[in-house]
Amino acid sequence: MSTAPSTEALSAPRGGLPAAGLALAQAARRGLDHLVPALDLLIRALVASVFFNSGLAKISSWSSTVALFENVYAVPLLPPQLAALLGTGVELVFPVLLLFGLGTRAAAAVLFVFNVVAVISYPDLGEVGLKDHQTWGLLLLVTLLHGPGKWSLDHLFGRRLLDRLCGRQA
Repeated sequence: MSTAPSTEALSAPRGGLPAAGLALAQAARRGLDHLVPALDLLIRALVASVFFNSGLAKISSWSSTVALFENVYAVPLLPPQLAALLGTGVELVFPVLLLFGLGTRAAAAVLFVFNVVAVISYPDLGEVGLKDHQTWGLLLLVTLLHGPGKWSLDHLFGRRLLDRLCGRQA
């Protein structure tokens, strides 16, 4: 016969300080859970602003941008003019999708790959630049793996679609 306490005895809350600590921890968790949508949006906004501002800088001086792609960036497989056009397009379109949470995982995936290509293509990136790109890549992976969160068009449209499929009124 075993003298070990039962599973129920181990998981049952006891009175006093441990129960109060557990209740406090659960309340803290619920409070933090309410911050998750804001954090998701903050991550999307931060990364979107970095890439979008880079795209704006590229279109503000197109001849300089093409010259960079001809002389500095070593983009594989593409002619410099096409690489400049595609790179600028990616930096202007996909951050908007990311910010609003529309096609979020696809936008995060495109920007993640774009970020990797940028690191590979720019040999003089430097330590600080590399750390910036690593940070952006990590934040894009968070969005890619976690999803856009509740404050996104993906969530809004997905919820409405689910309501329609289930026959509920939106």
